[in-house]
Formats: sequence, C-alpha cells, structure tokens
Amino acid sequence: MKEMLSLVSKIHEKGNRFIIEELKNNGAEGLVPSHGDILVCLYKNGKMTMKEIANSIHRTKPTVTVLVDKLEKLGYLKRENYENGKAFLHDFLELTSCEISVSAMPAGVKLPFNHKHKQNEEV
Repeated sequence: MKEMLSLVSKIHEKGNRFIIEELKNNGAEGLVPSHGDILVCLYKNGKMTMKEIANSIHRTKPTVTVLVDKLEKLGYLKRENYENGKAFLHDFLELTSCEISVSAMPAGVKLPFNHKHKQNEEV
C-alpha cells in the first residue's frame, strides 16, 4: 500500500510539473494548477467569497487569498466588493484561450448566453 501511495504522489507531482511547464510554454507563466481550480470554480458557480472558493477547491482561505492575489495581479480576474461579501469577475483581456464572465442574477431567472470569438475560442 505504501508503494502505491508513493507512486500516486510521484505521478501527481510530475503531472503538476508538466502542466506548469506547458502553461509557461503557452504564455501563461506564473500559473499553477490551483489557479485553474479557482477559475473553473468561478466559471461554474459565479460570484463567490474567498471562504466559498476555499471550501470548493479544498484549500485554506489564506492559500486561496494568495492564489487569487496572483490571478488578479496577472489580470485573470478582478476582485470587487459587494454588500454581501466579495465577488470575482474575469477581465476580458486580449486572451487566446478561454474567457469567463460571471453575472449576478436572481434565483430562477434564465441565463442569457452572449459570446464572441476572438481566435479559436469556445467554452
């Protein structure tokens, strides 16, 4: 059992190193897999507090704060204060990968779908 856990750990570590290198090679230097976890989480759930993100991606709130600070610094999202906490919105930059927009809507309302393609983009 110890050997299996060790092997899984090594595969996980090598996988993360591979992803980080590929991100770097494709112009996303400074990003790590946990940044992707946050962006996917926000895409799926809309606006969220740091605590909600932390619970969703199984990280501590201080860890999420550091990761979000980096994403904001790199221009992948913008932190905005609301009366009921904080929300995060993706800034539409001149990206050549996926773009995310998050809208505040009351419960039970249909979600409008508006999008445009810049270059080979689809979500």
